[in-house]
Parts: sequence; C-alpha cells; structure tokens
Amino acid sequence: MSEKTKAELLADELKYAPAHAMKQIDESEVQAADDFCAGYMQFLNDCKTEREVTAFMQKAAEARGFVPFDRTKSYAPGDKVYFVNRGKAIILAVFGKKSVCEGVRIAAAHIDSPRLDLKPSPLYEDEELALFKTHYYGGIKKYQWTAIPLSLHGVVYLKDGSCATVSLGEKEGEPKFVITDLLPHLAREQEKRTLEDGIRGEELNVLVGSRPFCTDSGSEMVKLNILHLLHEKYGMTEKDFLSAELEVVPAMPVCDIGFDRSMIGGYGHDDRVCAYPSAMAAFDVQNPEYTCVTVLTDKEETGSDGNTGLNSSYMAYFLYDLAAAAGCAGYEVLRNSKCLSADVNAAFDPTFPGVQEKKNASYLNRGVVITKYTGARGKSGTSDASAEYMSFVRQILDNAHVVWQQGELGAVDAGGGGTVAKYVAKLDVDVVDVGVPVLSMHAPFEVVSKLDVYMAYRAFKAFYEA
Repeated sequence: MSEKTKAELLADELKYAPAHAMKQIDESEVQAADDFCAGYMQFLNDCKTEREVTAFMQKAAEARGFVPFDRTKSYAPGDKVYFVNRGKAIILAVFGKKSVCEGVRIAAAHIDSPRLDLKPSPLYEDEELALFKTHYYGGIKKYQWTAIPLSLHGVVYLKDGSCATVSLGEKEGEPKFVITDLLPHLAREQEKRTLEDGIRGEELNVLVGSRPFCTDSGSEMVKLNILHLLHEKYGMTEKDFLSAELEVVPAMPVCDIGFDRSMIGGYGHDDRVCAYPSAMAAFDVQNPEYTCVTVLTDKEETGSDGNTGLNSSYMAYFLYDLAAAAGCAGYEVLRNSKCLSADVNAAFDPTFPGVQEKKNASYLNRGVVITKYTGARGKSGTSDASAEYMSFVRQILDNAHVVWQQGELGAVDAGGGGTVAKYVAKLDVDVVDVGVPVLSMHAPFEVVSKLDVYMAYRAFKAFYEA
C-alpha cells in the first residue's frame, strides 16, 4: 500500500467525514449490537403503550435490585431506586459517589408513541356493523392507519373501582381490528382530496364486529353483542368507557429488515428506541461518580403537557427530594446537572431527499445522532445546546469510542419538531438531544439500524460513567 500524500494526511487531520459504523468498529461489536437488539425487539413486541413500558421497566428494575424510592430515607453510593408516576412514567436512579448537590446525570426519553385513542363514547352501530370512534394522538399521516391489522390496549376502571387490563390482538389466535378504506374503483372523489385530507380524523373508525346478539328483533343488536362480549371478558358496561384509557395500535410484529438483517422494522421506535437503551445503560452502570437518573416519560407526542409529561414538575420534585436528603436546595442540584434528551432524529431518506440538507442530516448506520437544536424555521421552540455543552458531550463519546454523528431535524423552512429538551432546559439544566435516526418516523411501521441502537446504549452508558 502506497504512503498517503501530504494533502491526504492533512485531510485526515482536519476534515470531518462521518462514515458507516462498520468502518469504525470491529466484528465483535457488530455481534454485540445484534445481541442487544434481540432484547430490544422483544421489548417492542411486548410494550405497545406507555403503561406497558412502565410496567416492564418496573419489573426489570426490581429484578436488578432497584427498590421504590422513599423520600424519608438516606441512600448510599450504589443504591438503586425507582419512582412510578401514575402508572405511565418511571424514574430510575443509581446513586453516585459524589453528593447530588454537585449535580446528577439525566437521560430523559419518552415512552408514548403516535396512536389512536378511543373517544369517551366510542362504540356505535351503522348498517349492522359495530365500530369504535377514535381521536388520533400525536402527529400521524392518517391514511397510513387504514387497512392494516390493529390491536387494542389499555385499562378500564369499572363501576366498583376495580381495574381491568386490556390487551387484545397481539397473541396468536386473538382477533384483530381494522380501519377500512375505499376500493380504488370507487375512490375517484376521495383521490381528489389532498394527501393530508385523504383520510379525515372522523373517518378513523375501527371495525370491531358484525354479528347481532341473537335473532331477536331490535335496534343495534350488533352493538349489543359487542357490549355483551366486553362484559363477559372484562366485566365492563358502556358507561365504563368514560373511565377507560384504550389505545389502538398496529398489531404487526417487529421484524428484521433487509437481506442482511441490519435493520429493525416495527411500531414505536419513536421514542422507545432511546428509552430502552437508556434504561439498559442505567441497569448496567456500576458505582458511578454522579447519581444517574433515567426518566422515561409520557405525553411528549402531544406537547409534554399533563401530569405525566415533562412539562409538569414530577421530575423536578423527585430531584428536590434528593436535594433535601443531601442538605442542599433543589435549584442547586438542577443548576449543576447535565442531561441527554434521549430522542430520535429523522434519518435521511434517498427517496425523499428534498426535505433534508445532506451535509446536516443524520443517516442510518452512522451511529447515535447529536441534535444541537430542533424547533421549526427560526429555531422556534428549541433550547439550542451551548458550545460548551456540545464539547462536553463530544468528549465523552469520543473517549468511549462511541460512533456518533450530528444532524438537524430537516432542512431550514421544511418543517421541524420538538423534544423534551426545552422542558429540561427550563429547569436550568444543560441539555442536548442524543438519539437514534429513524426512517418513516411516526408511521405505524418505522425502521432503525441495529448498529445505531447499540451505539445509543453505549452513549448513554458512557454519559453515566463520565
């Protein structure tokens, strides 16, 4: 092999050219990535809602020695606690050698995903078909939710206050549900609509049955039969829909994508593809210098509002309790803390190149992506990480030999989006988005790279251990 020229040596030293992760790691790490993603894929199959993720993480934490947080107790380095917020968000904490007064290391991911929620009064019958009315949750392309198998998840609180857990349509042999669409032969008028309006919100009606209760005459006998079946299985009546949280999600199983099995296809990558690695990093960290706090939160897809979203105060209150036990003010802990907002970015799609600016886009297989700012147009709605904090995160990832890249969320004026970063920044915490690039984000079936998922895990673990 010939020696490099002076120009080539200088280019190696000065230029920044992100490369495929396979060019930066050895074969053992490729196998480690595949092994890690096997667990992630099973997690995605088992956890379709924020409640299911919270229950999964609580059980996993307890199996690893985590105990419920008690604000009246004192904790020593190495102690591990968890706090569950209303069954829909969870905080994991591993106490470090340094006092929390010197700050903590936070990774915050969200565990809700775009979906369809049942309306408070959802069940109706029309022309001897029973259907559910829905209200979509988060940013979706509505036409993508028609003519695919769907399942039903959630909880129903009955008249007596007891709770019935619902999960129907995932297991072999269970019935599934569907939103119908027009056949092309009769869709001439529908096809004149814009793509955004092709399927309207009030047309996202889920087909749930077609047989009447019995041969007796009467109105809405198909609806009555569905209510009869729901009462038999869950003990519920129609009034109980009002005290229910029932979510319609894709029933398609997670799978490998590509001849080379290098990618994962499935529902809920945004943002469970960051939640799972950050939680696994919290489970694996040993004797950290700083207390490590992993926040798996709800409601991000609708703006983080509500008492289980990060625009509320539950994370801050948890840190205030840590501060009180350590004998310092809550604001002191927050001011000294550092956070990775663990959220995804839009991977460059060569089929639709116009919405990205190639030099500042993120790509599959180039590692975890650092997103300095999100927002829209003039950086509206973003915290925009400082140069100092970007340097801090860079050094951690480089020192741990984590494959990473930088990226914007789309070209200027092409659109944009937001994460929980601005709500963490509001607490006077240094924060930047670090996560996995995703193709077909917010679709019922999204795609990620296995190497990127594994690099996310390594990034969060390096952050906790720094």
